[in-house]
Amino acid sequence: MLSLLNHSRRRKQQHIRCFHHRHSPHQVSFKSVKMVFSRFLRLILLLSLVSSSFSYTTSPSNFTASDQTLRPQEEIQKLKLIRNELLKINKPAVKTIQSSDGDTIDCVPTHQQPAFDHPLLHGQRPMDPPEMPKRYSKDDESCEDSQLWSLTGESCPEGTVPIRRTTEQDMLRASSVRRFGRKIRRVRRDSTSNGHEHAVGYVSGRQYYGAKASINVWSPRVTSQYEFSLSQIWVIAGSFTHDLNTIEAGWQSDAYRTTGCYNLLCSGFVQTNRRIAIGAAISPRSSYKGGQFDISLLIWKDPKHGHWWLQFGSGALVGYWPAFLFTHLRQHGSMVQFGGEIVNTRPGGSHTSTQMGSGHFAGEGFGKASYFRNLQMVDWDNTLIPVSNLKILADHPNCYDIRGGTNRVWGNYFYYGGPGKNPRCP
Repeated sequence: MLSLLNHSRRRKQQHIRCFHHRHSPHQVSFKSVKMVFSRFLRLILLLSLVSSSFSYTTSPSNFTASDQTLRPQEEIQKLKLIRNELLKINKPAVKTIQSSDGDTIDCVPTHQQPAFDHPLLHGQRPMDPPEMPKRYSKDDESCEDSQLWSLTGESCPEGTVPIRRTTEQDMLRASSVRRFGRKIRRVRRDSTSNGHEHAVGYVSGRQYYGAKASINVWSPRVTSQYEFSLSQIWVIAGSFTHDLNTIEAGWQSDAYRTTGCYNLLCSGFVQTNRRIAIGAAISPRSSYKGGQFDISLLIWKDPKHGHWWLQFGSGALVGYWPAFLFTHLRQHGSMVQFGGEIVNTRPGGSHTSTQMGSGHFAGEGFGKASYFRNLQMVDWDNTLIPVSNLKILADHPNCYDIRGGTNRVWGNYFYYGGPGKNPRCP
């Protein structure tokens, strides 16, 4: 099932949310704009069931990025593993679309998408759209399609979903073949290890059935192929020492060294939208002292079936994470986080210059620093309400910081980010 809506409503759903701000939060105007090329800025989704005691081992079938030189036989074995994995990841397509940024988008029959590789989903079809949270309202205006592949004018036919084709180069950039498309534990709570650094706002202390925010879109500089910079929403449940469940969605700049389940690379997330390719490049992006753009994301639990759904932009349902994938999130979340994250590999023994957000500190404000606005949560009765008692936290405020506030137009909001390495962050 792709949509049960009438034609005019379905047509409106294809527009991805991207506000254009020319004024401060107190004087906001919205305008549709021409797309801007943004090669490495991608929509990401993440399902994560993580144990903090997880560790990596290296074996002949698990080559790491530190293997600078491989013997010919090892290189052949690695390429063989990659090609075998690509056969599993890339499903047969009924149509292929070439994007201007070099991506190939495959239109895969809905029932053959990677989600249905999961044994508990074999033979099933996607669920019908769930009940929307109460008090949900679409934002005032949306712009054109904001994924580069859709600017060709091509689209996937009914009964299919668009999936970005994974390439050999994607997998070669990863830290290992087996860990491609997965992620290291990186939720903000005592997260100063593993090189992950955060600037986040968070709420805890009650039961959370979803979250919504508008996220300012930038293209931060990432200085190493083993680093990334992202901005996203986390819905979290479980223990930070073991059996942690998270659902995460947002945008990410140039990341390859990862482990959990990104995008559609692991069976589980069921995509229902034929116009949004998860993991494909998004645009436009904001510019310093120039146009500001943001996307709206809503994650919530369907009260009838218990699945966790994602909406991207102005009414476009992307798909859902089935309830059976989780332990603690089968009930509800215990924490919601909003904000930015980077990986710092300390190149040359000093802090990375990888940027978070816009690459500028929160104190610079609108048009210069990146922001999250209109932070909301879904309550026990499927009602969308403003977050309360938002706490803000930065792991290394001299490198990346955060400042929060509230006003009539933006509700709960914060600015966040930074340049990384600087005189106060050596």
